[in-house]
Amino acid sequence: MIHPSAVVHPNAKIARGVEIGPYCIVGENVSIGTGTVLQAHVVVNGWTEIGEECQIFPFATIGAASQDRKYFGERAFTKIGNRTTLREYVSIQRATGEDEVTAVGDDCLLLAYVHIAHNCIVGNHVTMSNLAQLAGHVEVGDYATIGGMAGIHQFTRIGRYAMVGGASKLTKDVPPFFLIEGNPAEPYGLNSVGLRRAGFSVEERNEIKKFYKMLYTPKLNVSQAVEEMKADAATGPGREIIAFLEAPSQRGILK
Repeated sequence: MIHPSAVVHPNAKIARGVEIGPYCIVGENVSIGTGTVLQAHVVVNGWTEIGEECQIFPFATIGAASQDRKYFGERAFTKIGNRTTLREYVSIQRATGEDEVTAVGDDCLLLAYVHIAHNCIVGNHVTMSNLAQLAGHVEVGDYATIGGMAGIHQFTRIGRYAMVGGASKLTKDVPPFFLIEGNPAEPYGLNSVGLRRAGFSVEERNEIKKFYKMLYTPKLNVSQAVEEMKADAATGPGREIIAFLEAPSQRGILK
């Protein structure tokens, strides 16, 4: 189901049930999975793979060359998972570096004008509101939420189920399950609503809250807080916070 005005390269791999609307452009090295819909004026180029049953709204751009001075045309990839929705004017750019990847997972919802720069890795079930922007090499964990007009500095990590409030300026890593907001961003407790909706137990939520207080007490630095957490960890989410804090970081932890 390809509209006559669309331009689709004959070498592109288009699965059964794909719909390509008016004035779309699909490049030579593009693969599109079963049931995905490109509504109109969508541009997909570069070495790009789009999964099944995605909905891509008008004027989205996927796989364009990265806006990185270090990119010189080498083969680099863009990958979109299954059942992900990209609203109007979303831009997702290919990676910088030979065979490197920019990736967005399954079941994500990216609202209008979201930008995902080169080498970003976005997990599954992530929601990004209008005009949220990721600079290069950002990592976003599963089920994270990023509010409208938020700006995320390159190499920043955002943990699973974390929430970044609207219009925030984020230059440091956000541990999983926490809520941050502001310019500059500051911690404001747990993503309590998200945790309850996701079915986290009372025991798990209590431990997350306890570890939040340990991390953000002025009496302890990050290393000291981690050591106290290790002595008390009894749940999976608690151990996940410890693993996040101990993982390599180029930006450091929001403190």
